[in-house]
Amino acid sequence: CYLSEDHMLGARENLRLLARMNRLSPHPCLQDRKDFGLPQEMVEGNQLQKDQAISVLHEMLQQCFNLFYTEHSSAAWNTTLLEQPCTGLQQQLEDLDACLGPVMGEKDSDMGRMGPILTVKKYFQGIHVYLKEKEYSDCAWEIIRMEMMRALSSSTTLQKRLRKMGGDLNSL
Repeated sequence: CYLSEDHMLGARENLRLLARMNRLSPHPCLQDRKDFGLPQEMVEGNQLQKDQAISVLHEMLQQCFNLFYTEHSSAAWNTTLLEQPCTGLQQQLEDLDACLGPVMGEKDSDMGRMGPILTVKKYFQGIHVYLKEKEYSDCAWEIIRMEMMRALSSSTTLQKRLRKMGGDLNSL
């Protein structure tokens, strides 16, 4: 498993694209802000083992892709503009699939991975609940866009750690 420089460029490009998707000033939406409980320390810290790190990164990207690849998100943004980060996330997921395959074969570590993955799923579940409660309003999507920028920024830290290992994920 090796995350190429292209993979890292894709991660930065996704952040840039999300920044460009800003449709309205965030000021009127500030009252809608919410702490979704981004597991930032888990994602950015050194507490994850190799199989956990790969699984968490994959889950974060998959959940982000799922969030933006819905009819509700296409109603909120220009679909052409939305297509670009979705394509970028899909490419990153494909890159990670090469890493995830061997890790998923390690049945002994399944339980060790479940805690961090459940934390990520709970985080995204809170986002879905928030959007539904706010009836998928423009302000709700703006808050989520900013939150996804935070989440993807945190995930790039984890990707950098994986890349620095130069493919030797055992030393993660």
